[in-house]
Amino acid sequence: MPKKVAEKSALEVKRLKHGGGAGNTVHAVGGVDGLVLQITSNNAKSWLLRAMVNGRRRHIGLGGYPDVTLASARERAREMRDLIWKGIDPVEQRNAERDAIATEQRRRLTFSAAMERYLEFKLKEFANPKHRKQWRSTLNRYALPELGSIPVADITLHDVLRTLEPIWEDRTETASRLRARIEQVITWATVAGFRKGENPARWKGNLDAVLPKPSRVKQTANHPALAVVDAPHWFADLKKRVGNSARALEFAAITAARSGEVRGAVWPEIDFEGCLWIIPASRMKAGREHRVPLTNHAMELLENLPRFEGVDVVFASPTGKQLSDMSLSKCMKSLSANRDGGYLDQRLGRAAVPHGLRSTFRDWAAERGFPRDMAEIALAHSVGSEVERAYRRTDMLERRRAMLGHWHWFLMGQNDQKVVKLEVG
Repeated sequence: MPKKVAEKSALEVKRLKHGGGAGNTVHAVGGVDGLVLQITSNNAKSWLLRAMVNGRRRHIGLGGYPDVTLASARERAREMRDLIWKGIDPVEQRNAERDAIATEQRRRLTFSAAMERYLEFKLKEFANPKHRKQWRSTLNRYALPELGSIPVADITLHDVLRTLEPIWEDRTETASRLRARIEQVITWATVAGFRKGENPARWKGNLDAVLPKPSRVKQTANHPALAVVDAPHWFADLKKRVGNSARALEFAAITAARSGEVRGAVWPEIDFEGCLWIIPASRMKAGREHRVPLTNHAMELLENLPRFEGVDVVFASPTGKQLSDMSLSKCMKSLSANRDGGYLDQRLGRAAVPHGLRSTFRDWAAERGFPRDMAEIALAHSVGSEVERAYRRTDMLERRRAMLGHWHWFLMGQNDQKVVKLEVG
């Protein structure tokens, strides 16, 4: 029977030193069979329990000294001995617990975090800065509001559909690219060990069973627009709605701006003194700064919006972030659903969408005889050839302000009686 080691005191353990040479020195301290203090050549000390477990020799680390005291080391050693007596290998149990923790940490990686890690190397493939910006902006704008906070391991087909469906028919090309980019992020997460199973954003044999083919949809991908005659009724219904989604939709209507430009608006872009909304080139589809004249009603709408400390977003969500594209679409769908017969595009027979409001404005401007170029500039469209644009010295700001004033009167159901005399010849 092996000889029992006399129990060393805390002071005796404190005085233990390395025995010299290059290797580690171990000192039995007693109290528990196999408990030793290991000392390296540079006098770093740690506790080990040396034991036979199921026929295998184990050196089980119990922590460093003096962080783990002699009394604590003996208590930990007794716990390990108790596990061994029960037939449990403490080393394997500890490794399993660490693996479980690591697995849970991987499982909690959100889509937003996975996207950032994927883009760290993916964006390096693009030499053109514009392509890098487009890749990120598409995911930021459409995927993150729906998928961003979901653990990437938990994303389902339903989550991907919820992200794609609002824009699949109205912005088919964008939606198709978005699907492919979501698929690539999830593929990276799977290969990197953050999720298992099928990719819910895969097209073939998956989404193609529940979404129409992009090639088929694209043929009829015009944005359904309000009939001009319906616009005042629609606007009256919208005015009854509360919340920033409704106000953002209202602001988009009276300024004829794109919903993305409205949702991304920040307070520094608003010139209250000059009654202007100046959208920087970085946020414009054409890549050029766009000045939007603000009518009295637009100014009143902005002044009555709630403002939150530290939040620059004009039409902020309850969390202080930019509204999602779906929030305006939902508001528009609800308005149509609550009206007998709905607010439909008379040609397409489909419910009008936020982007279609720009077409309604363009039709109204044409019917009222406003100059084509002025209406196109109001929509931030490129007008004329490159040479013509280079020589144009005005963006017709004040004339557009008057035009948008008449547009607002029309939306409010007032008789604007605007007819512009057209020159012939």
